[in-house]
Amino acid sequence: MPRTILGSDPEAAGFIITQIAVVRILIDFYRQKLFMELRKSLFVLISSVLLLSCTQLSETRTLALAHGLPTSHPVHQGIVSLQKSLYEKSRGKLQIKIYADGQLGSERETLELLQIGSVDMTKVSSATMSNFVPDYSVLNIPYIFRDKQHVFRTLEGDIGRELLDKGADFWLKGLCFYDAGSRSFYTKSKPIQKPEDLVSLKIRTMNDPTAVKMVRALGGAPTPMSFGELYSALQQGVVDGAENNPPSFVTSRHFEICKYYTLDEHTYTPDILIIGTKTWSRLSVMEKQWLREAAKVSVQAQRKYWAASVAESFRVLKKNGVQVYTPDKTMFVEKSKSVIESFSEPSLKRLIKRIKEN
Repeated sequence: MPRTILGSDPEAAGFIITQIAVVRILIDFYRQKLFMELRKSLFVLISSVLLLSCTQLSETRTLALAHGLPTSHPVHQGIVSLQKSLYEKSRGKLQIKIYADGQLGSERETLELLQIGSVDMTKVSSATMSNFVPDYSVLNIPYIFRDKQHVFRTLEGDIGRELLDKGADFWLKGLCFYDAGSRSFYTKSKPIQKPEDLVSLKIRTMNDPTAVKMVRALGGAPTPMSFGELYSALQQGVVDGAENNPPSFVTSRHFEICKYYTLDEHTYTPDILIIGTKTWSRLSVMEKQWLREAAKVSVQAQRKYWAASVAESFRVLKKNGVQVYTPDKTMFVEKSKSVIESFSEPSLKRLIKRIKEN
């Protein structure tokens, strides 16, 4: 029977066994070393991916925009257009998150949040803005504008641009104006066909001195309150009526209580898209350009939404039995002249003159 090498030479066998053990140790060592290298490479790869993701996240900025209107309102739809346009222009690097329906407070409260940098952007009425930037108050003077084209021409020109920039002194930079149509009276108990019909009626106004002066000049009892409180105030008889544009009259459902709407069109009070200067200063040059361009796009889109909404609003009012009146505006113009005469500050008088001559 043949014998194996191991069997014939115990010493050789021991040497070979030792060599095999050494080889196995070396194999295990290099296997572990390879594993460590692979693990290290994998760690580097994962770290790189995470770092890239973090970098990409840091390059994406989201701005919080709060306003008090319902999502069915045409101004909100204009803001949605702004949101979409900004996303497209920046390829998602600069985005807007919208908080509608007064989720973050009233217009005044939201402006205060912008001033301290807690909220980035908002939409407010020029009447509310005038409490922060006095020059805006001239836009709320009754019958200062002849018609809608006069409004657009003024706000799109030098006067509008100057007003938007004025707010920066108060940490509130204007970006653009949105169409908010003309404001007219609506009431519960009787129609307003002449100024004398307003006598003794409590009329809700915005918290704006010019609006208060106007209602008082026409004979009514001005009652300033926030828009969000108005429905219940009408229900409970706290006020007898209010004044606003057709889409706001409808989307607020005030027509359920007030069945008389008088189209005296006393003011064309625009809405303003505002960004806090604390936020504006943090934006890069490119981000500011994207936002300006998106704002311009949204202005044109919002005007179309507004026109469609006005037409639809009158259909809703007719369907719900609201009586619409078109009075002789001459009486309202004459009765409210004292409001424009009350502006005695020289710079505001010059601004009023420029608007009327524009």
